[in-house]
Amino acid sequence: MSTGAAASGPPAALTATRTLMLWCPDWPITAAVREHSLDVHTALALVDRGEVFACSPTARQDGVRRGLRLREAQARCSGLTVLAYDPSLDTRSFEPVITAVETLMPGVQVLRPGLCAIQIKGPSRYYGSEESAASIVFQTLAAIGLTDVRIGIADGLFAAEQAAKATEALEDPQAEPLCIIPPGGSPWFLSTFPLDVLEQPRLAVLLKRLGIRSLGNFAALSAADVRNRFGAEGALAHRQACGFDYSSVLARTPPPQLDATAHFEPPLARIDQLAFAFRITAEHFVDGLRQAGLVCTALQVALHTESGEVSERLWQHPRWFDADDVVDRVRWQLQGSNAADHGLTSGITHVQIVPGLVEDLSDHADGLWGTGPDESIYHGLARVQSMLGHGAVLTAVIAGGRLLADRRVYIPWGDSPAAQDKTQPWPGRLPGPVPATVFAVPVPAVVVDARGNPVDIDPRGLMSADPAFFTVGRSDQRWPVHSWAGPWPINERWWDPRGRMLNRFQLVDTSGSAWLLLFENHEWFSEASYD
Repeated sequence: MSTGAAASGPPAALTATRTLMLWCPDWPITAAVREHSLDVHTALALVDRGEVFACSPTARQDGVRRGLRLREAQARCSGLTVLAYDPSLDTRSFEPVITAVETLMPGVQVLRPGLCAIQIKGPSRYYGSEESAASIVFQTLAAIGLTDVRIGIADGLFAAEQAAKATEALEDPQAEPLCIIPPGGSPWFLSTFPLDVLEQPRLAVLLKRLGIRSLGNFAALSAADVRNRFGAEGALAHRQACGFDYSSVLARTPPPQLDATAHFEPPLARIDQLAFAFRITAEHFVDGLRQAGLVCTALQVALHTESGEVSERLWQHPRWFDADDVVDRVRWQLQGSNAADHGLTSGITHVQIVPGLVEDLSDHADGLWGTGPDESIYHGLARVQSMLGHGAVLTAVIAGGRLLADRRVYIPWGDSPAAQDKTQPWPGRLPGPVPATVFAVPVPAVVVDARGNPVDIDPRGLMSADPAFFTVGRSDQRWPVHSWAGPWPINERWWDPRGRMLNRFQLVDTSGSAWLLLFENHEWFSEASYD
């Protein structure tokens, strides 16, 4: 589909880029159908946080819409197939489409999964015309099984996207879904579009209150007045409405191939043989990262055996991996798979290493003062681990938890904290400032009232009397209580018979020393002290 002549275009000094916009409607649905091998006519809904994120055309015919609650969507369509929405699936499934297009036309900009842009000037010269270039794209994508594709060609990204979406109004179902707007025709083409296509709801509501209903009405306003009234975002929307979108296509740079794989024929059945044979691959892997200006701080190791078993693990490093560190992680993973130190239960056919997290090399450059002491520490700890095993060197980290002893966790040096997330609410945890001294094992304590009777706390948190004296540990000395606060109940796993019900208490003696006490099963303990 092509439109007629255009209105007056932008100034000669500023020319919008001729852009081909490739649009795959309902791409989350298409990706899910291809991933799970479903029928294209299946009534399918992708759900995110209890709401419909995307739905197939068959589901829309039954009234299912985006934003509906799951229960409402299932009430409207009894045969609705429900899957969880996976954003990574959209990106992963769109990669073959981009690869196929890049074999024809380099310089693809991915706006989002299912929508990408290409500068059409070069391909139109190579293939003879813009229409011929679009036909080649249709044929290439049909060869990989993707037939529901729309293409729009216009001046600028915004007009090209609207042209691609306008192909839904084509009357001939046999014709290629292609809409070409001639150079300079974008203002006329966009003039009848509603304000909602700008994807700025607040601006659209305000313009409608002012009596502006279409992009043509908005484009008729003075650019200076729009900028003064609506700011930079309004000025950008005004240029888009005028068809003067000067944003150019930013071609993506394909990421470098950083992973490495070592194949062994025949399979290796000894750990020392595998470590020796894999060293060259590890050195090439680290050299490739350095040539790309990167360092690896998290490494995914996959070990494949001749019996078909696969062992995968993500390894972390407190600094960055060098070749020796990579070989050590491979060896530790083998030793941790219940295999003997000298042999394996099944021969290793190939080992694959993939960088799980890379950082810029400049962020790890040596400082002006040098990094000798730090490097000595890193190499020393790594040496101890290589001799004694991965779990021989431990690091203390702060984790989540309600009790102070639960928040102190030891993990192997170089690993990421695997305990509970400390950012979670953890109802009942002690607010700051926390005590400086935490006892590894709670110390028995005694708390009595003015008459010398033990202070008790009932299940409702009510105290039998005010505390007057207390003792911590085996000391016979009783300290007078100057002030106290609490109790604060903690009910962990109340649904589990093994759950705990205790109360936390703070005491300050006459010398100013503060203590954190626990009351559980009619007994007092000291959890920590404030220095």
